[in-house]
Amino acid sequence: MEVDKSQITQVANNLILNAYQAMPNGGVISITARNTTIDTNRSPYLREGEYVEISFADTGVGIPKENLGRIFDPFFTTKEKGNGLGLSSALSIVRKHGGHLEMESEIGKGSSFRVYLPASRMTEEAREEVGEPAGGGDGSVLLMDDDEDILDVVGEILRTTGYRVEIARKGEEAIKMYRDAMENGRAFDVVIMDLTIRGGMGGKDAIAELIKIDPGVKAIVSSGYSNDPVMADFRRFGFVGVLQKPYSLAYLAKAIGDVIEKH
Repeated sequence: MEVDKSQITQVANNLILNAYQAMPNGGVISITARNTTIDTNRSPYLREGEYVEISFADTGVGIPKENLGRIFDPFFTTKEKGNGLGLSSALSIVRKHGGHLEMESEIGKGSSFRVYLPASRMTEEAREEVGEPAGGGDGSVLLMDDDEDILDVVGEILRTTGYRVEIARKGEEAIKMYRDAMENGRAFDVVIMDLTIRGGMGGKDAIAELIKIDPGVKAIVSSGYSNDPVMADFRRFGFVGVLQKPYSLAYLAKAIGDVIEKH
């Protein structure tokens, strides 16, 4: 394979940690790798061609059926410790490399995660084709949050789905970046701002300043505090959309797509 070593190491670390946490009473983690060929009917997420399949299997508690469709969503976790970003981060990195991550699980018997990455025997032209994100968004997004995990994972997810993403860690930085973008003729299509920022300006104050710079700014407010007045009546404060944490990948994509389409 031809991969970013540090990023694929992060994928392995995340999957091994997930397997370890799924075995509170001990067990076995099996890691295997093999060459495999993907045909046109094998997976809707992979192009036809040669791949390396890396399997991470555990003998843990397994994942309930009702959670199987959510395990790759940001913030989703059934563990007491953890932020729910490990598996979504792994999926994002693998897709960025032109591959895919699949999972099987059975209660009481364990889980198996299979990573598919393009084999290096592929021609450069074919490898570039596989690496292109399938469909997705089109536009530029400014993402403001004080959680580095969210900036890394959500930012990378948006990039792999086709968006151009820049990040800010507080309102003051977001305002400067937005102003600079406007002056250079590359205004952001959407701004996603966390409502509360530790030690800095949050979304409520930042949107007021952005409106002064650009009355047509399209900003989405994001927070885990559902009872905050800004979340309940976001349009009154100048926002055009809202993202309630924790949110799913589908909800994130829909919120951004709706804003771009409607405005």
